[in-house]
Amino acid sequence: MKSGSNLEKVLKAGHFAFTGELGPPRGTTVEEVVHKCQYLKGMVDAVNITDNQTAVVRMASWAACLILIKEGLEPNFQMVCRDRNRLAMQADILGVYAHGVRNMLCLTGDHCQFGDHPDAMGVFDIDSMQLINMVKTMRDEGKFQAGTEIKDPPRIFIGAAVNPFADPFDWRVHRLAKKIEAGVDFIQTQCIYNMDKFREFMKRANDMGLTEKAYILAGLTPMKNVGMARYMQKRVPGIEVPEEMIDRLKGVDKKKAADEGIKIACEQIEEFKEMEGVHGVHMMAIEWEHKVPEIAERAKVLPRPVMD
Repeated sequence: MKSGSNLEKVLKAGHFAFTGELGPPRGTTVEEVVHKCQYLKGMVDAVNITDNQTAVVRMASWAACLILIKEGLEPNFQMVCRDRNRLAMQADILGVYAHGVRNMLCLTGDHCQFGDHPDAMGVFDIDSMQLINMVKTMRDEGKFQAGTEIKDPPRIFIGAAVNPFADPFDWRVHRLAKKIEAGVDFIQTQCIYNMDKFREFMKRANDMGLTEKAYILAGLTPMKNVGMARYMQKRVPGIEVPEEMIDRLKGVDKKKAADEGIKIACEQIEEFKEMEGVHGVHMMAIEWEHKVPEIAERAKVLPRPVMD
């Protein structure tokens, strides 16, 4: 075992993983994090804690991770390259590991211009590929990036994100290969709506043998209504929402659109279970944590395996 985390054990044992996500509050209210935790307990194998997502200031990912551990959930600590240099990154990795964090997602981070401090200076001292390799070096070689030795290295299960839909499409699988070469253990994809294109992406990943080198979790965000679907289609870069999906949401009563969105997500999960090379699902129920138990039940991913 590389880390001994619950997520690593679930994947290594061959179970279909189911992870969730929690966005920290824009303030100091611990109760807000605790409240969201209650909907995720027993439903997921690990919970991503976002790191100033969309370049908007929130409670630090590491701090929310500690709250999750106290609540009995396993966090997946996210770190973006936008906000720290390599010294701060390595210091935070040591710190979260000392407090029980065993999973980490390495991300570039959205540019500051998209957030609430558009004039802030992005750090980007290293990129996500270098961050992955830095964590791997810390874990496997017991050395900081500068080459000095670490006393008691952090044993972290290393994750990264991949967008199968960004242009140019032909380069997507090669970028996945580079992240695996850098040292990633598991991948969580961008939200998937275009199933045809994702099938092609997975075929290429399988043909290159990449799915034997890293665990791939398919990313999902259920649609709440037609407005959300249109927004994702028109305004969110790197996400492809087929017109057929929007037509399907438009074809039901407005009051039933959210239920239809969940139904679509559950149908996708059933297909992911049978798709070669897909090892699980990452459920990004944005500010919809209270729906995760219903989704998990309807998607037939319960009960979650209990690992020793």
